Amino acid sequence: MANMKVAPAKGKTPPVDWEAFLAGFSRGKTVIEYGAGRSIFRQGDPADAVFYLQSGTVKLAVTSQQGKEAIVAILDANEFFGEGCLAGQPLRISTAVAVTDCTLVRIDKPLMARTLHERHEISELFVVHLLSRNIRFEGDLVDQLFNSSEKRLARILLLLANFGKESRAETVHPRINQEHLAQMVGTTRSRVSHFMNKFRDLGFVEYTGSGGLTVNSGLLSVVLHD
Repeated sequence: MANMKVAPAKGKTPPVDWEAFLAGFSRGKTVIEYGAGRSIFRQGDPADAVFYLQSGTVKLAVTSQQGKEAIVAILDANEFFGEGCLAGQPLRISTAVAVTDCTLVRIDKPLMARTLHERHEISELFVVHLLSRNIRFEGDLVDQLFNSSEKRLARILLLLANFGKESRAETVHPRINQEHLAQMVGTTRSRVSHFMNKFRDLGFVEYTGSGGLTVNSGLLSVVLHD
């Protein structure tokens, strides 16, 4: 199996080269291309594999018995998901959908479980990866419980634009529309539209010609304002 490479970085935990790790698997993995809008797995499907997102964006959503959908996470490249199968989860508790065109690596549950058991350096890095993601999810929950819908929307926009990574903001993908944002914030689409117009008038967001959205640093003032 190929040795894992870690790129140096000052003052922070070096990023893990998961591509090199996955390249060492000759069996038990499948590279799959998913077009935008295609379901990767559905709520209630057998949980029999872990997925690694090489490129693209994936949303995880949960549907209630009444048919109401709530987006619980938006995942970007270099993230794992579906790991609940490793903890005895027999069925998927959420639906994973490709928001953009995606390239995924599907890793069979037995292979992933055996690797984590036999290679402690890999299991430690995998745990750190999951804990870092759970910290973000915990922040989402606290945000949902205690902050106004305007603040929640501002925070989600900053996260979607990767604000703070490499000291720059990126354009939010146009496929993440106001309906998606409403589901993530936990409010109505009309409220999201109202706040987006307000953010635009204040110069916090700018719409691009392709339908994308650029988030400016001034939006932080909404999140930080008491």
